[in-house]
Amino acid sequence: MIARLGIAALAAAAALGVALLLMRGGEEGFRGSPPPEGIELPAFRLGDAAGKTVLDSRDLEGKVVLVTFLDTKCTEACPIIGEQLRQGLARLDEEEREETLAIAISVHPGDDTPATVQQFLRRHRLEGTLRYLSGSEAALRPVWRDFQVLPALDTGSSDLHSAPVRVYDRDGVWVSTLHAGADLTPENLAHDVRAAG
Repeated sequence: MIARLGIAALAAAAALGVALLLMRGGEEGFRGSPPPEGIELPAFRLGDAAGKTVLDSRDLEGKVVLVTFLDTKCTEACPIIGEQLRQGLARLDEEEREETLAIAISVHPGDDTPATVQQFLRRHRLEGTLRYLSGSEAALRPVWRDFQVLPALDTGSSDLHSAPVRVYDRDGVWVSTLHAGADLTPENLAHDVRAAG
């Protein structure tokens, strides 16, 4: 009887250890949700909200890329995402930050004017840290489709849209997804950026 209890205790301890390791993602794993294997960063070419610079996805090779989808009038997930991105990126050292690019893609170009984008970036202290890309509806529709996200423009609500933070490794492969209110924390973001590098 005592031997059986000892074996049961060892089995329970082992199961707990495995569960904790899976929850942590391990030092080599990712803490965000795993995406389907082998999906690469879709091709896109969009300007920033001010229309001054254009970002082409082909120029991102060799960098860890974070992609999220925002609406500057969103009052629920978007402010949380902005704050978690700021804090998470601040945890990286200078070299890691230089090798990482954080991008927000507008899900409502009518809401995301140059003025509202600048206010959002200023409010969340993300100026120079987050590239907020926008464009016309015609330019954004193929991007939304390729990323398979639901834009706020289609829901009719600034607070109702796809808002994951996707992590792409240096080869442009989607390796992790972090969600506001669930696994998107500064610690998890910094961990997954390092794991993707």
